[in-house]
Amino acid sequence: MNDFLPIILSIVAALVVVGGLVPVLLKARKSGAKYPGPRDANDPVQSSAAGGGTLVEDRPDAVNAPAPTFDGTVADTDVPDDAAGLETIAIDTPDPVEGRLNRLRARLVKSNNILGKGLLALLSGDKIDENVWDEVEETLLLADLGTEPTMQLVDALRERVKVLGTRSPEDVKAMLREELIKLVDPGMDRSLNVERKGDRPAVVLVVGVNGVGKTTTVGKLARVLVAEDKDVLLGAADTFRAAAAEQLATWGQRVGVPTVKSDIDGADPASVAYEAVKAGIDQEVDVVMVDTAGRLQNKTGLMDELGKVKRVIEKLAEVDEVLLVLDATTGQNGLNQARVFAEVVNISGIVLTKLDGTAKGGIVVAIQKSLGVPVKLIGLGEGPDDLAPFDAESFVDALLN
Repeated sequence: MNDFLPIILSIVAALVVVGGLVPVLLKARKSGAKYPGPRDANDPVQSSAAGGGTLVEDRPDAVNAPAPTFDGTVADTDVPDDAAGLETIAIDTPDPVEGRLNRLRARLVKSNNILGKGLLALLSGDKIDENVWDEVEETLLLADLGTEPTMQLVDALRERVKVLGTRSPEDVKAMLREELIKLVDPGMDRSLNVERKGDRPAVVLVVGVNGVGKTTTVGKLARVLVAEDKDVLLGAADTFRAAAAEQLATWGQRVGVPTVKSDIDGADPASVAYEAVKAGIDQEVDVVMVDTAGRLQNKTGLMDELGKVKRVIEKLAEVDEVLLVLDATTGQNGLNQARVFAEVVNISGIVLTKLDGTAKGGIVVAIQKSLGVPVKLIGLGEGPDDLAPFDAESFVDALLN
């Protein structure tokens, strides 16, 4: 028996070692998804996956396979024979910018014409006295224009009406249009900083509270950038909201761009953001867009986390654009949110979502006046192409028509 004891002990020790290696090997296999092949012949090939449970989705192949809709169902389309068995989806092609702008203008006219028509009716009357000016002021305040811009507009209109002495609807409309355009400020730079800087990609950080449409905005903007022939990579740093990473990856699949995400619930957002930017640099993409969390345990925690995400990214590359996504229907509450975010991450642009029938167009002016930051993009619906560049004159024309 004693002769067999060393052999038995050796076998037991070997089993213990193998048992300890099994979980490690399984985890490595799970985390082994790498960024797809090099973009150019001289690109380095990654030898290992991003650490910490961070995964990089493969760039989808563009074939005519059934595309999943955003409720998880699959469209009923024929799959070509040569695509059988492949895990590929159809790649969406965004509408041209002008087509999206025309559709958004039409919807904006429908949703906000109460403001324009109300003002025109008041100022085109036979008599414009103090009661009329009080009603004009009230209409503007109810449209979320803000106190200071409202008083500025009313004072300018008072002076022009007094000097010109006009009452014709055409003259009043032209006068109102000019003053509103001044308030919206067409001189603001509304371009997006999405051009590569030397050997690194442009980095866009998207922030905002939960429920305003951050992840959807990232997906829609990715569509726009892909349509401009830019190579895009998405970073799913909203690790606290259930299914946020999967939602972003679905958007990425729809437009043919990869997504860096974590397979660990509640993972460190800054770590995911870092890995996304690192992958973007290694693969020479044009733009890295990072989606962030919108709700932690308290407001201070959220702000601290966002500050950390930005600092960690800047270890690798400068953050070129910080877009704050706001729900236009929240009015002055959205303005308060904007002030808090602006104190932490140096916002460079605003994206106003849900600017539909329940929103009030004046919030555009209020936010810009308060922060000195331009509204760069607006969204009016849930469709994938319901996001377009903000144009001051088109916006005012839609209000007044």
